[in-house]
Amino acid sequence: MDATVRSDVVAEDYQVAWPELTLSAWDDTRDTFHMWTQVVGKIRLALEPMINHWWQVPLYVSARGLTTSLMHAGTTGLEIEFDLVDHVLDLRASDGRNRKVALEPRSVASFYEATMDALGELGVHVPILGRPVEVVESIPFALDEKHHAYDGAAVQRFWLALLQAHRVMTRFRGRFVGKASPVHFFWGGPDLAVTRFSGRPAPKHPGGVPHCADWVQELAYSHEVSSCGFWPGGCAEGSFYSYAYPRPEGFADWPVTPDAAYFDDALGEFLLPYAAVRTADDPDAFLLSFFESTYEAAAELGGWDRAALEVAP
Repeated sequence: MDATVRSDVVAEDYQVAWPELTLSAWDDTRDTFHMWTQVVGKIRLALEPMINHWWQVPLYVSARGLTTSLMHAGTTGLEIEFDLVDHVLDLRASDGRNRKVALEPRSVASFYEATMDALGELGVHVPILGRPVEVVESIPFALDEKHHAYDGAAVQRFWLALLQAHRVMTRFRGRFVGKASPVHFFWGGPDLAVTRFSGRPAPKHPGGVPHCADWVQELAYSHEVSSCGFWPGGCAEGSFYSYAYPRPEGFADWPVTPDAAYFDDALGEFLLPYAAVRTADDPDAFLLSFFESTYEAAAELGGWDRAALEVAP
């Protein structure tokens, strides 16, 4: 291995733009890492002021993993980053102090305790809701010994896939001059998402998300959206998705591209298997066609003012 690659992933994985995500069985690791991101995400939720549609809570893809970006603990700046190259949670304060928590096979309870202790050593004492949301089984973090797996190579491949998805989604976002979200990682799902808005208010969202108050979804979906992203579920290697809220009549029957895309009735959204993108001759164009055609379904059927909202590539 190249000595400059400080990781347990072989160097070849860095040379494959769209890595295969089933080189190891990582379901247990995925679920554990999901809970860890919820712990860190809830710290950001507790420290940052409310921004429309909960945009103050996501994480962001970084050059080393996933980061909170800058947060404010009183007058002190704080950033927490999942460093998926060196496999540590890096907590950095603006006064130069930092603490690290090892990313290794350990329970959610152990990770939660170590992370909160590290915050305390930096002088940050912040209460959080100590249980996960948007999951069927909501085990309090301090009691969760069920989730304890960590395959560093698998998590790193997932991050490398997020890097590519982020790049394509950023290009897609740039084709819209209306209100649009950043490309950000929502730890509830978890999913990497970017959302376009028509500019019109939406009907009240019905809620119903497990272990999540209905008013949370009402704030998230206060305005009409067409949203797309990547989710490590739905298919063996995960899925790209696209949905509209509210869903216009005929949305499910719109002829989207590429042929590998399909409408999932149970989820109420279009899915495109990650594996189909990874193995395409031109993955970027393949994925962009999915994002564009599913957005077109939402915008055309929903009567969006496309001339005012879009810009030519």
